[in-house]
Amino acid sequence: MTFSIVGRSPDGSALGVAVASKFLAVGGYVPALEVGVGALATQAAVNLALKAEGLDLMRAGATAGEALDRFLAQDAGRAERQAGAVDAHGRAATRTGEDCHPWAGGVTGEGPEGSFAAQGNVLAGPEVVDAMAAAWRASSGEPSLARRLLAALEAGDAAGGDRRGRQSAALVVVAPGGGYGGHDVVVDLRSDDDPAPVPHLARMLAEHELLFGRTAPEDLLAWDDALRAEVRHLLDAAGVSGGDLEADLERWAGAQNLEERVRPGGLDRLDPVVLTHLRDAGER
Repeated sequence: MTFSIVGRSPDGSALGVAVASKFLAVGGYVPALEVGVGALATQAAVNLALKAEGLDLMRAGATAGEALDRFLAQDAGRAERQAGAVDAHGRAATRTGEDCHPWAGGVTGEGPEGSFAAQGNVLAGPEVVDAMAAAWRASSGEPSLARRLLAALEAGDAAGGDRRGRQSAALVVVAPGGGYGGHDVVVDLRSDDDPAPVPHLARMLAEHELLFGRTAPEDLLAWDDALRAEVRHLLDAAGVSGGDLEADLERWAGAQNLEERVRPGGLDRLDPVVLTHLRDAGER
């Protein structure tokens, strides 16, 4: 009753899962992932035990396929299960039980563009997973794993997705130290109950990138007297004054949820996203 894609970035640093379904809050059930271990999706007649046990098996050295096979071999309900996985070494696997509701199936890929496993059940047809695989391969030049997974999910949705309709979607990506405050969770977004959950997920990802994205070091702005004067003026206009420039900027950015874009550069460099946001605030 779900379609999903599990992926690994070409350099192996990031792992992620994207999923959509005519099911309430699908993100609470399907994805499981851990930096340096692997990622998986458990769906159809979901067996939540696979989330912990599958990661345990990969952590102990099992490939993605071995982890799924070992778990399913002792699962009495395996005929109704569906799962996909990618391990930290880029080996991908997908499994579909013979009693999953049609259309049901999956496809995998491994290579320099990154590994993936795409699968679904109760789908409009095989064109759904085929579209997901094609979108994954076509996005090989995109550095953001979250963007690649979303592109695949959007392609599956456009190809018909879950033939019962649409209700929820989720996107989770992990990478070492790649998330908020230096934690491993880069993206963790869920559209739990929406008539168009995949577009909703896309809007949330855009907002997430605005607030928590990282500008390349070479694109940060060097401070000079003119830039300091402009920022000082804009902060005063926003009612943030009384301290030194750095303290006031950090206080304003924190109130706007932009603190992750201020901390990396301090007063050595300024993220242009912060400046744009500050200018926009001054115009309102």
